[in-house]
Amino acid sequence: MTDFRDRKLSENIEEDKNKTPSKMARLAWPKAKYGVILAIIIIIVVNAIFYWETIISFFK
Repeated sequence: MTDFRDRKLSENIEEDKNKTPSKMARLAWPKAKYGVILAIIIIIVVNAIFYWETIISFFK
């Protein structure tokens, strides 16, 4: 009887390990590709702000 309980307990632990926490399950998570695109846009914008004079000097 204890073998059955131990097996059932270990199955429950494995199932719980793969579940998303209840507070996180209600959030809408964006796809990873959108995060990569957003990161690239942020890097370009920040570099454009820091090096604005250098960028403008190429066109003069």
